[in-house]
Amino acid sequence: MAALTFNLWTCPCCGHPRGLGHLIDLYERNFRLLARLVPELELPFNAAISRAADEPLLGLEVVSRSRYTSEICLRYCFAAPEEAVQSEVRVRVCRDAGTAEALSPVPPEQAWPLATGEGQDAEQFLHDQWHRNHFLNRWLEYLLARGHGFVLAERPRGIPAPVD
Repeated sequence: MAALTFNLWTCPCCGHPRGLGHLIDLYERNFRLLARLVPELELPFNAAISRAADEPLLGLEVVSRSRYTSEICLRYCFAAPEEAVQSEVRVRVCRDAGTAEALSPVPPEQAWPLATGEGQDAEQFLHDQWHRNHFLNRWLEYLLARGHGFVLAERPRGIPAPVD
């Protein structure tokens, strides 16, 4: 079995070697930031819009939900057609574990075999996880600093979709 060089890379936030435990710490930090942005992580709505001064609108859409886990999409909503390219991040929120993970473009059912495999594919997957989740961490901090939040956000007040 080939040894992964994943833990030899250093974390950009603290300079410590990256390990799986450190990545999980990053997921937990993301969860705490997301909980400040979206205090109702039980998500009693399917979509919401946050407004902040001098900022594009921030949209939140619930992609899926189950008893303990939800997948959400956060995206900037630009008004002008020439700005139609949307910045978005999909996030898996595990309320019971207290983690929020930025999802890769690879579907989750294909991602974990890569992460548990050997060699370059697994190493690349973990490397990409670091970059995605550091980006999410920095973006959540930015959104909070700019005044975004879903406490008083515009959202339908109807009954949410049933839990799977």
